[in-house]
Amino acid sequence: MKRPSGTISARAGRWICYTLMLIITVYSILPAAWMMLIALHPKSSSMTGAAVLDMSNLTLSNFPEVNRLIPVWTNIGNSLFTTAIGTVTTLFFCSLAGFAFAKIRFPGREFLFYALVGTMLVPPEVAVIPLFMIMTDLSLTNSLWSLIIPKMATAVGIFYMRQYIKAVPDEVIEAARVDGCGPFRTYWQIVLPMIKPGLAVWTTLTVIARWNDFFWPLVFLRSQEKYTLMQAISLLPVGEGLSTPWPIIMAGTAIAIVPPVIGYVIFQRFQKADMTAGAVKG
Repeated sequence: MKRPSGTISARAGRWICYTLMLIITVYSILPAAWMMLIALHPKSSSMTGAAVLDMSNLTLSNFPEVNRLIPVWTNIGNSLFTTAIGTVTTLFFCSLAGFAFAKIRFPGREFLFYALVGTMLVPPEVAVIPLFMIMTDLSLTNSLWSLIIPKMATAVGIFYMRQYIKAVPDEVIEAARVDGCGPFRTYWQIVLPMIKPGLAVWTTLTVIARWNDFFWPLVFLRSQEKYTLMQAISLLPVGEGLSTPWPIIMAGTAIAIVPPVIGYVIFQRFQKADMTAGAVKG
């Protein structure tokens, strides 16, 4: 029995699609797998060429070695503190400002919003010296708060939350106002529960950005007890002298990627809800 040519073409298309997805998946996973492989080799092993693929003498000794060279648990605690507090404050202030720009009418609203959007064109490095002077005047240099306060509200975050909150029906806001809800109560009790998927996506992006931040800790922090994990890992080669212990560096890097991966897994289901929300709207 002769198969329809359309069925054969569809099957070939699916195989091509699966092959491309497999290639992209392998390409995406390969750097992390290569990092873990190097982290599991002894410190004295050669890390050139195919020697990395030698599985005969894998070890976990590099992970305790990281803790010996740097106060890794203190640095992890610093990163968790700046990431957690920074993410919560960013979510609150960005969503609050986004609600004001999206649902509250006030003179100059459009001008202020587009002026805010215009600040997104300014490179962050331009603000290094003014921010450093402000933090010095506030006696916040070498303090973890210097990494949190300047980013409590960002133009990108306000723009994202404003665009998301605009999708909330005006009738819902008006009904809350008729029932006696003030602006903040409407934001807190009505709007926030309706934008959970948007908050989850912004939480994921903020957690990754704050956890991986290296530039601002380098500017504001001075003592090793205050360093974030990313900043502390950059000191690993110095701790071993002139040689570069790549297995230990990769072990430290492997430790650093665990919290963002856990956070992504937690918030992934909310992101799926966000992507499928448009498909169920009438």
